[in-house]
Amino acid sequence: MKTLRTPDNRFVSIRELVYQPNYVNVEADDRTLLRIHYLDEGPRNTDPLLMLHGVPSWVFAYRRVIAGCAGAGLRCVAPDLIGFGRSDKPVETKEHTYQRHVTWMKQFIDSLNLQRITLLCHDWGGLIGLRLVAELPDRFARVIATNTTLPTGDRLPPQAFVAWQRLSQDDSDLAVGSLVQSACVRGLTPGVIAAYDAPFPDQTYMAGIRRLPMLVPVRPDDPASAANRSAWQALSTFEKPFLTVFGDRDPFTA
Repeated sequence: MKTLRTPDNRFVSIRELVYQPNYVNVEADDRTLLRIHYLDEGPRNTDPLLMLHGVPSWVFAYRRVIAGCAGAGLRCVAPDLIGFGRSDKPVETKEHTYQRHVTWMKQFIDSLNLQRITLLCHDWGGLIGLRLVAELPDRFARVIATNTTLPTGDRLPPQAFVAWQRLSQDDSDLAVGSLVQSACVRGLTPGVIAAYDAPFPDQTYMAGIRRLPMLVPVRPDDPASAANRSAWQALSTFEKPFLTVFGDRDPFTA
């Protein structure tokens, strides 16, 4: 598997991200080692708060959540998905599959031996994270799901999501910071927009951004539909605290 790694100098000017980077390797199907970047802040002797970001974001999105929660005495663990942030980026879109992303996050959890996890997941972080809860229920103590879902393709997707799929394929110059800005109620500063652009020096780094929107099940026979149905069945027996938070102006989930 051919991969790219965003140069460190792309991140040095991001003033709001003051945390020490950490890295762990996971293994791809062909034995390629893929480096996952993660933040690990707060005391290590407390239950971890695992934060999974969405697309086209990275752990920068959780910077203020980490500051507040770590300051309150919680251990905050926030990885960049493969293909995003400071994690390794497969060059070919075909290397990204739904199942592989679930597997890579399972390996990440195992590598850090995370137990009694509180999952905080958003967007694609929920598509991956809720599968993890369903398949590794003993690892998780509670869940906070924000503006996310676990689609099976049994319902038609919102038109806004179909438009996002189309944009992800047709736009030859995906400006990530501008994309994030377009999804925000409040304006972003130039520095924040630049921070969202930082992981992607050029289009060769963007296979994940272009591929993941197309991996969301939108038909009953999509490759991940059956696994997600099984996950729903498992989640129906999950009797631990589970909080859902949805914005009433989100065109994907409102």
